Amino acid sequence: MDVHLRDLRYFVATAEELNFTRAAERLFVSQPALSKQIRQLEDHLRVRLFDRDKRSVALTAPGEALLPAARELLRSWDEAQRAVADAAAAEAAVLTVGLSTSVGRGLLPRARERFAERRPQWTLKLRQIDWDDATAGLAGGGVDVALLWLPFAGQESLRVQVLATEPRWVAMRADHRLAHRSEVAFGELLDEPFLALPATAGPLRDFWLALDHRGGRAPRIGATVANADEAFTAVEEGSGIVLLAEGNAAIYRRPGIAAMPVSGLPPCELALAWAAGDHRPVVRDLVEAMAAAAAY
Repeated sequence: MDVHLRDLRYFVATAEELNFTRAAERLFVSQPALSKQIRQLEDHLRVRLFDRDKRSVALTAPGEALLPAARELLRSWDEAQRAVADAAAAEAAVLTVGLSTSVGRGLLPRARERFAERRPQWTLKLRQIDWDDATAGLAGGGVDVALLWLPFAGQESLRVQVLATEPRWVAMRADHRLAHRSEVAFGELLDEPFLALPATAGPLRDFWLALDHRGGRAPRIGATVANADEAFTAVEEGSGIVLLAEGNAAIYRRPGIAAMPVSGLPPCELALAWAAGDHRPVVRDLVEAMAAAAAY
C-alpha cells in the first residue's frame, strides 16, 4: 500500500525529536493526531517503527532503516515543490504575503510603493490567515512570505526579520470597570477572563495570554477566537478582554470598546518570515522593502 508523504513527514519529525509532544508542536498538529498517524504508518508497513513507553521514545531497527530514505524522499519532494512554485511565480509575477492580523502603521502602502520601484511587473497578493496557523500560511506553503507576530512554533527553521517592537495594550468593553483608565497594570487584569488564540497557535497563544507574567496562575479563558473580527465581536459581547499591539489599537478602535497601554509586560514583535531555503532575489527585494517601510 502506498504511504503518503504526510506520513513520512510525521515519521521524520518524530524520529528527529524522539518526543511526540515536541514533534506535534513542530508539525502544528495535536499529539493524539500525530500518534494516530504514526500507528497507521506502522500498520501500513507492518512493522513497529518506535519503541515507546511513558518516559522515552526510541527508533526500532526498521525505523532506523526508514529514516534516511524518508528524509531523501521529503527533500526531493520539497525541491520539486519549490521548482514548481518558482516557475508559477515567475510566470504570474505574483508574491503572496500571509497576514495573521490587519496591519496598520502605514506599513503595507509604503512597502508596496518601495517594492514596486524595484519590481514594477510584480504584484503583491495578500492572504488573511486565521490564528490557528501562527505561521500565517508558511507552514503549509500557501504563501511566499508572512507578516506575523513572534513567537511561533518552528520559528528557528525559518528566516525571520523583526519589523516593529511595540508595547502591548488591552481592549475591553467601554463599560468595563477599568475602561476609564489611561493605563492599566497587568497585575490588575489577572482575574479577568481573557480571549485566547486557538491551542494550535502554541507559543503565540501563550504570549498573548502573557503566561510568563502570571506568577504561575492559570488564565481565565472567556472564549477562543480565530481572528481579529472574532476577537472584537467577543469583546463587544463581554466574553473577555484581549491583549493587542499598540499599532493595532487604532485599527480596531470602534464604539463600545476601550483600549489602553498595559504596564508590566515586555513588548511584542511584528516580523516578516520566509522559508530558510528561499533565496529568490524577488523575496529579498520584498524583505528589504518591508524593512525600509517599517523604519520610515
